[in-house]
Amino acid sequence: MKKEILKIENIPAIIWGEKSDSLYIFVHGKMSNKDEAQGFAEISKPKGYQVLSFDLPEHGDRKDEEYPCNAWNGIYDLGIIANYAQRNWNSINLYACSLGAYFSLLAYKNLPIKKCLFLSPILDMQRLMQNMMKWSSISEQGLREKQVLPTPMGETLSWDYYCYVKENPVDKWGIPTAILYGSEDSMTEREVVERFTECFNCDLTVLENGEHWFHTEQQLSFLEKWLCEHI
Repeated sequence: MKKEILKIENIPAIIWGEKSDSLYIFVHGKMSNKDEAQGFAEISKPKGYQVLSFDLPEHGDRKDEEYPCNAWNGIYDLGIIANYAQRNWNSINLYACSLGAYFSLLAYKNLPIKKCLFLSPILDMQRLMQNMMKWSSISEQGLREKQVLPTPMGETLSWDYYCYVKENPVDKWGIPTAILYGSEDSMTEREVVERFTECFNCDLTVLENGEHWFHTEQQLSFLEKWLCEHI
């Protein structure tokens, strides 16, 4: 698999595959990195696509940067990647996973993207943060007073982030979208993904007993088949 390693305005990135007019922007999820795009690129290549992957803040080659992986930084970086893609490809598509899908929903809602594929997307960050507060026995008032609070799950809740999420709901998405979702996804409830699918006319595939993180042999096999059908 041909790959070009580069930096796009200091964002570490990889372009996968032979020269083509058609591209998939690959936005990874939390605790992942740009190199995770290789499998996706191998499936995309015979279909005539190149793939552009990059490291989100605090991920991959950016782990030591003092640049938090929050919504506004994610949106800013996704904008830089989109501008680069629009300068170099005629047809742009999107694949995004988990947190990367949430950033994409905010950053790319007005872009001329032809097709979008979401894996285990976070679709309602406010609901997720409220659930995390509930799981951690933290009230909204308590978060406002402390500003930043760690949770037993290893996550950190921020009042500034929570306010941003509340003030910037996902209320627009006109890109033709297919979603693969595991029925046991603990990050996004089934009612949330079904409501999003109905609201924005998406194609939804549910893997029964699947989890948020697709990692077992069965889950990965199902994901590969789904990608082959939808890319």
